[in-house]
Amino acid sequence: MTPNDRPLPRCEIELEIPFHDVDMMRVVWHGHYVRYLEIARCALLDMLDFNYLQMCEAGHAWPVIDMRLRYAAPATFTQTIAIEARLTEWEHRLKIDYTIRDAQTRQRLNRAWTVQVAVGIEDQEMRLVSPPVLEQRLLAWQEQQT
Repeated sequence: MTPNDRPLPRCEIELEIPFHDVDMMRVVWHGHYVRYLEIARCALLDMLDFNYLQMCEAGHAWPVIDMRLRYAAPATFTQTIAIEARLTEWEHRLKIDYTIRDAQTRQRLNRAWTVQVAVGIEDQEMRLVSPPVLEQRLLAWQEQQT
């Protein structure tokens, strides 16, 4: 059985918008959303027991090579947002989809996705398939869910 035969992981974190993330109109500056995605992505990778330190220990860096953000409504100072991260592809690349919502009303504020690829630390070569360690971690996570 492969990881594709089972549900893929998702997680949701909450974050209160701090003052230093907003402009004079108390609206979050668009560039801060990238950081919010990173926080959610790290939580998702921690769920898999395959965070960035573990990726490096396994001999691979995983740079973000593509990112898309689509803004639907602004986040504002003191608002609590919920950031959902969902692993949607893993065999040749890591594709993670995100939805940012108001934590109380569940109004969608942003949709996004990121794509990361495995790059060998020793040779700096991009891998055309994800390293076996990713599949092992994903299978182990899925086994825990049953």
